Amino acid sequence: MAYGKTIELFLVNGTADSLTTAELSNWNGKAIKIPRTEVAECEREDIQGVGVYFLFCQEDDGTDSVYIGEAENVLIRLKQHLSDFKAGKEKYYWNTAVAFLGRDLNKALGRYLEDQLFHIAKKCNRYKILTKATYNTTIKESQRASMEEFMDNIKILLNALGYKVLTPVPQATSTTTYLYCKSSDASAKGFISIGGFTVLKGSTISDRMAPSFPTGAKSYYNLRNQLIADGIIINGVFEQDYEFNAPSAASAVVLGRASNGKLYWKTEDGKTLKEIL
Repeated sequence: MAYGKTIELFLVNGTADSLTTAELSNWNGKAIKIPRTEVAECEREDIQGVGVYFLFCQEDDGTDSVYIGEAENVLIRLKQHLSDFKAGKEKYYWNTAVAFLGRDLNKALGRYLEDQLFHIAKKCNRYKILTKATYNTTIKESQRASMEEFMDNIKILLNALGYKVLTPVPQATSTTTYLYCKSSDASAKGFISIGGFTVLKGSTISDRMAPSFPTGAKSYYNLRNQLIADGIIINGVFEQDYEFNAPSAASAVVLGRASNGKLYWKTEDGKTLKEIL
């Protein structure tokens, strides 16, 4: 049985795009979301302890990416990231950091969290992961139990802050209505999901693309290429379920051209998505 959660969000400077803290009732952890532009001047004590952090970026082609790290002093580490970028040691440019700190965390627990969160994010496969390696840290059984709860709360708060990096792709249920998108050389199956539209493993995409696709629907064209580069689509076949942020994004990738997903996704008896909404 799932129980309700109370989240307290505090907009430190009065706006949602500035520094924000997030806390759950009966939890000694804390989330701090801070824009890159505010890190250099930040001196807050609550971000100067042991913790894990996520650096959220957007690639030139519009795809989302994230760096997952840990530090004994998160604020110092974030400032080091800024210095590394200026010195040319860090190639990616992040816009926002979300850090999680807790009174009971230490270096070993921070490394354990980083490693576990890294593998969860890779399995969810919603973001390109920029972290290259993590430490496989051994901790006591009682500590593992405590960290599992800590990670559950990280997942809740990250999702509440709008980042689905640790959220698995939705699964169909016994009441799911399936929809299909087909052409002469493409056949895809999917369903409406919370985050948009999920295309199922085994769906195939067209091996042709419209000449206007790279310019007329550039973001979808880039997304299709990124899914192929990431191995989500191999030889024209989805190797795993994948959630798109909109039905039109899904149909464009499948058909290789701009398309209205509400018209091109249809039920088995031919009703369009628009008709059943």
